[in-house]
Amino acid sequence: MTIRVLLVDDQALLRKGFRMILEEEADIEVVGEASDGDEAVAMTRQLEPDVVLMDVRMPGTDGIEATAQIVSGGFASRVLILTTFDLDEYAFAGLRAGASGFLLKDVPPAELIGAIHVVARGDAVVSPRVTRRLLDTFAEQLPAAESGGERRGELGELTEREREVLVEVAEGFSNAEIADHLFVSEATVKSHVGKILTKLGVRDRVQAAVFAFQVGLVKPAR
Repeated sequence: MTIRVLLVDDQALLRKGFRMILEEEADIEVVGEASDGDEAVAMTRQLEPDVVLMDVRMPGTDGIEATAQIVSGGFASRVLILTTFDLDEYAFAGLRAGASGFLLKDVPPAELIGAIHVVARGDAVVSPRVTRRLLDTFAEQLPAAESGGERRGELGELTEREREVLVEVAEGFSNAEIADHLFVSEATVKSHVGKILTKLGVRDRVQAAVFAFQVGLVKPAR
């Protein structure tokens, strides 16, 4: 299957560099380029790419707002945020907006290719521990309304075991580590995670971790 990618960056030179890397791959096709957030949303609607490689700092509508519009618009496209520092508020805001992960702008080509494949499969591209560190650092920026009762009702959809797994996910543990902690197989953990995502209506484990913080199931480390 060919993975269709939309490149979004206000710097034409960077877009050209990413295009050159991606076009070396037989199963990746660059279907378009956008130079700002508004253009990114419009082209996502028009082209329906599998993955949107999204810069955050752009004039006008930035990458965070564009990501939020793409996710809330019900597009099947997954968003990968491009950022300069791995623990900055842009990366956090991108995850909160619904991105499936983030990459540093100087990411090695092999990692870029691998990340695009992972996101296209429906997984997230942020290591669990980086997600935990981001949430610990910026948890106070989570919307106050959602940290109260607005989303807590969704917790009632989860079984006790699924809640346990969700806490472990939010704590930054991998499936293998969760399996070890709960004395179950890794396949069982993967099944639980899948059910959690479906019941909560979130895209991936990163969004599940954000949810756990929003509803107070997990508290940020101080």
